[in-house]
Amino acid sequence: MTRNGILHWTERALLAVGIGLGAWSAAILVEAGFHQSAPVMTQAPPLVVTQTVLPGDKGDVKAATPPAPAAGVLLGRLNAPSVKLSTAVLEGSDDATLSRGSGHIEDTPFPGQPGNVGIAGHRDTTFRALRNIHLGDTLEFNTGDRVYRYRISKTWIVGPDDVYVLDPTPQPALTLVTCYPFEFVGHAPNRFIVRADLIEDGKVP
Repeated sequence: MTRNGILHWTERALLAVGIGLGAWSAAILVEAGFHQSAPVMTQAPPLVVTQTVLPGDKGDVKAATPPAPAAGVLLGRLNAPSVKLSTAVLEGSDDATLSRGSGHIEDTPFPGQPGNVGIAGHRDTTFRALRNIHLGDTLEFNTGDRVYRYRISKTWIVGPDDVYVLDPTPQPALTLVTCYPFEFVGHAPNRFIVRADLIEDGKVP
């Protein structure tokens, strides 16, 4: 085969790969858009609190007992106006769920229940804006019929085994978990934690 022939076939192969990657990316975006706009639940499922490991690049979470909502069910929307963060919150913190939005960490309470609500998100997508968050900023969790407003009281960095950040709290709280450092290449070694305290619970107008 001549040099021109090799170049011709190489060009065709690269074009086919590019088309395939484009189709795959479009499918992911369509699926993510569906989950970002789907209706949300209006009732919190049963409370279970037995967490074993923080979600992250390689984290695994044990299944809830009794059964929690199915992975991927849309629970609500999380907003952080100060950093223009807005993401759908789905049930579960497995990779498939977190590729479509942020995820409610299994076995932690749901908004409206006592204790510490845990939500995980990827540092390079849904929770990237958290790198600019500050103490005193507000978070909003909209479940469709109610809005829960929180104020950030603490941020800190922990290891992936420091599951105490999800321990029950005396007052209703929200804990966000994402990998850290934000700009790390590969599997990030730590977790960035945002703790916020409930300041308002009201019905959606």
